[in-house]
Amino acid sequence: MSTYLVTGGAGFIGSHLCEALVARGDTVRVLDDLSTGHRSNLPAGVSLIVGDVADPTSVAEAMEGVDGCFHLAAIASVEKGITDWLGTHRVNITGTITVFDAIRREGTHIPVVYASSAAVYGDAAIVPIPETELCVPLSAYGADKHGCELHARVASHVHGIPTVGLRFFNVYGPRQDPKSPYSGVVSIFCERIPAGAPVNIFGDGGQTRDFVYITDVVGALLAAMAVRPTDAPVFNVCTGVPTSVQALAHLIAELAGKPLDARTQPPRAGEIRHSLGVPTLADSVLGLPARVPLRTGLAKVLEWITGSAR
Repeated sequence: MSTYLVTGGAGFIGSHLCEALVARGDTVRVLDDLSTGHRSNLPAGVSLIVGDVADPTSVAEAMEGVDGCFHLAAIASVEKGITDWLGTHRVNITGTITVFDAIRREGTHIPVVYASSAAVYGDAAIVPIPETELCVPLSAYGADKHGCELHARVASHVHGIPTVGLRFFNVYGPRQDPKSPYSGVVSIFCERIPAGAPVNIFGDGGQTRDFVYITDVVGALLAAMAVRPTDAPVFNVCTGVPTSVQALAHLIAELAGKPLDARTQPPRAGEIRHSLGVPTLADSVLGLPARVPLRTGLAKVLEWITGSAR
């Protein structure tokens, strides 16, 4: 049994990770400012420190005595990256350096598995996208996540801290709040379509995404913690299966047994047409199993939303 710190552990991905850690008998400590996460997301037995991931004192307190750190705290909203560029940068970049620096100061060399994002690729020239593709982010969030990867390399090569970065593609699953600015198209569609509400399709709906279910993401996080490398690798966490927005809407309507009321809207400026990852490297190094099929995952999200509405 080990003790792990999960920054951002009260959020969507973090809380699912906490459940998995507790279920296998680990001790879990969470550092979260609760700006988007919720206490109610945390399973029983998890120790919560309400604090700022960019505050050295809070991070040092949270890091004391742990065997490893899962660093998930971030501001992922593209819109907030536009309106509060400096504030999002502080959480995303300063927060990450603060985590690494707390370990450096203690000299413990505990491993860190951190969340990166497919946003580092921007509008990739090669699709499907391998990890070797050039990173040319188009948003402040993507730029921050690329910066996190660079600082993780420094943490590893200069300070001897084992790090693994996971480039999440479009993560979805239960507990992803459709009303949050961080919510993805899956949670929004799964809330609105069963209720008979219209959904917006921007452009022709042919833009494709790589939707990966939350349990597959948690599996990648747990596997990455066991690697403890010296070369600061990064891996795509994806399925390698493209799904168009239009097809997604129709599938959710089918599963919900509701007619689809899709409203066509003008294309969004700067929207990436295709985002699809190559999962081969992560599968081979992390030993990941077959992914949850989209139909199965969507059914679980619909079940969760129906239960939450009661």
